Amino acid sequence: MKLTVLSVAYPLTPVGPDAVGGSEQILTLLDAALTRAGHRSLVVACEGSATEGTLLATPKWEGPLTEEVRNWGRQQHHIAIEKALKDWQVDFIHMHSLDFHCYLPTGSIPLLTTLHLPPDWYPASVYKPKRANTWLQCVSKSQTQCCPDSARMLPHISNGVDINRLRVDYAKRNFVVTLGRICPEKGLHHAIEAARRADMPLLLAGEVFKYEAHEQYFQSDILPRLDDQRRFIGPAGFRRKRRMLTQARCLLIPSLVAETSSLVAMEALACGTPVIAFPSGALPEVIDDGKTGFLVQNEREMAEAIKRIGMLNPEVCRRTARERFSAARMTGRYLERYVDLIDRAAVRMAPQTADTSALSYGDGR
Repeated sequence: MKLTVLSVAYPLTPVGPDAVGGSEQILTLLDAALTRAGHRSLVVACEGSATEGTLLATPKWEGPLTEEVRNWGRQQHHIAIEKALKDWQVDFIHMHSLDFHCYLPTGSIPLLTTLHLPPDWYPASVYKPKRANTWLQCVSKSQTQCCPDSARMLPHISNGVDINRLRVDYAKRNFVVTLGRICPEKGLHHAIEAARRADMPLLLAGEVFKYEAHEQYFQSDILPRLDDQRRFIGPAGFRRKRRMLTQARCLLIPSLVAETSSLVAMEALACGTPVIAFPSGALPEVIDDGKTGFLVQNEREMAEAIKRIGMLNPEVCRRTARERFSAARMTGRYLERYVDLIDRAAVRMAPQTADTSALSYGDGR
């Protein structure tokens, strides 16, 4: 069965191979998998996105990101979604953004929302959707366990990364790396301090989005800590990120928020690089303490772990990534879920004589 799938990104952030955010990266992988499998992939995302399917672009905002701008972006997405549903015979809708509930389409086309962010970042109402044929899912066991009870919650599908594309041959060099969105909840200043304690050079890569809190964090907590040995290099596209992750002694993840997953940790392991992280959210599901990295509680422990990183085997990291975190495994499970939910919706829409007693997944816990 060939499908037409409409994927919807966050309104203000482009998707594509060089995307920074986790939800944008997962959508990019799904778009590519759908297209390769012969399905029609439609993607609602802002201008500047790169897709293998059909991009239904909404205007891109270049200035400061305020609540008024976010509302504007939501309206642009609402217009684009409704036009897509009018112009195309869509079989399935997959939402990926934090504010998906602000432009949830009407009707009964089967719809899945992947919750990429901590459960309490979403309003309570999303867990009890009124729209028919609407389901939710998480990306890790720990994230699912933190969600409110919901009859619409499906078993989680773990994230994955493009293992083959991440495999390159670069020699290890004497530095550690940390990367991600430059914002308070990522705690990147702790990585800088840990590297300083360990007397280890550090490269910090990431983007400072034009939110006031993010820019203030960069100015007050990141810039004063930089020096000749701890350097900020700005956003890193895929190729540069791959090289850094492969050459680094380890990746540092000092997140202060309950991570729902960690694509960068998976990418590092695929590059043969162990990960040192605070045990936030799903990170203990990704990192095998003492085998593919170390779970630590503070800057001091992170610095001590940096000094012990040479005891971990890069090949164990690569093998773990191949076995557990492949994009092919993830996208295959999503495509199976699309078909299953389309079938379930068809049964629900059938005459009332149909047996609907076995239609619920349960809460996936």
